[in-house]
Amino acid sequence: MIFTAVNFDDDKSIEEMSSFASSIIKDYYDPIIGSEQNDYMIKKFQSAESIKEQISKGYEYYFVCNKNKRIGFLAFYKRENELYLSKFYLEKTERGKGYSRLMMDFVKENAKKNNLPSVTLNVNKFNVSKYVYEKLGFSEIRKEKNYIGNGFFMDDYVYEYKL
Repeated sequence: MIFTAVNFDDDKSIEEMSSFASSIIKDYYDPIIGSEQNDYMIKKFQSAESIKEQISKGYEYYFVCNKNKRIGFLAFYKRENELYLSKFYLEKTERGKGYSRLMMDFVKENAKKNNLPSVTLNVNKFNVSKYVYEKLGFSEIRKEKNYIGNGFFMDDYVYEYKL
């Protein structure tokens, strides 16, 4: 498995990330939160402009590749005394093949390199991926409901993995 970084000055890769990520998120979240909220969130968080801005603020975005094919993506950043895992997605056809564990190993290695004691993430309360995170060793530490604009909320569990 190869993790290919998306760099701030590489507008082509940023555009490709936006398109790739948006298609996976659209497919995954429309049934959970509805297309109206999902489209709003994709525009707010996965547009090329927002990805570039996130990278400028310290986010690290990566394409996840297997056999020269993009199969997923992830993004994280250092936050206070933790690594915050913002994005962790695989294409539908690639789920259930053990790739999540390899992706999480990559994330944990980055946390260790930065001497951070934990990895945290938010997961929608109705997202079945919470069970994947639990299987990977994460524990629920709290619930959050955050207003994101346009009348929409992110209603999440916050999970933590202690290194």
